[in-house]
Amino acid sequence: MYPFLFDADMDNWHDFEVGSRREILALLRGISEKKQMIRMLPLGDSDMCVTTILHVDGDTDTVLLDRPSDPEETARLMSGRPVSFETTLDNIRIIFGTEVMQLGMLDAVPALKIPLPSSLIRLQRREFYRMPTPVGNPVRVTIPMPEAQGGGEAAFPLSDISCGGIAILDNRFVLGDSIGQEYAGCRIELPEIGPIVTGLQIRNAQEMTLMNNKANRRLGCQFIDISTAAMSAVQRYITKLERERNARMAGLN
Repeated sequence: MYPFLFDADMDNWHDFEVGSRREILALLRGISEKKQMIRMLPLGDSDMCVTTILHVDGDTDTVLLDRPSDPEETARLMSGRPVSFETTLDNIRIIFGTEVMQLGMLDAVPALKIPLPSSLIRLQRREFYRMPTPVGNPVRVTIPMPEAQGGGEAAFPLSDISCGGIAILDNRFVLGDSIGQEYAGCRIELPEIGPIVTGLQIRNAQEMTLMNNKANRRLGCQFIDISTAAMSAVQRYITKLERERNARMAGLN
């Protein structure tokens, strides 16, 4: 039901589940009032749609969402598959889902109608708030390799970053996938912010096949012994990415 949750660190996501109807109404209304962009992802799809909450009706326990202008996107959402939603509210990550979606209208505006979620995930801990890093000009981490792995240094592109760690793409399969493996003195070049140095520990590994059928490996890594100054730099970079993402989403609408 929650495709946006896939890190091994989130095995305990139930600890962050909100089941109070009153609290769910308040959170969704807050998202609506602040016109927060929401990512929608049908189960089994990799292409996300963007929407906003138009109205939260506490009398009928329904939520009205802005309907995509592309009929093909609407058709994917109406295919009968579960759909998950991800957004943020005051820098808190909010995730919910639905198994029922209908077409609706609000003041002559085409909408999507879903039942009020019976529960949602609220990740208040800042380390769970992951931001995708640029693809075209990727952020890179340079890792000193142990002698057993050839020595020297190797650079890898990042997939995303949070205050808890980074996700690395290792298409050469040189880092291995041993959970708990640590690498000291790793250098991350944060664009417009500057370099930071931190230790990294592999927390999870995921094998992937790209659209060109090439194999890749995504490694979720936790920061180890990161300094206060380096953590501050990471937070500034995440804020920068947030602003750029929100500007792009606002432009789409």
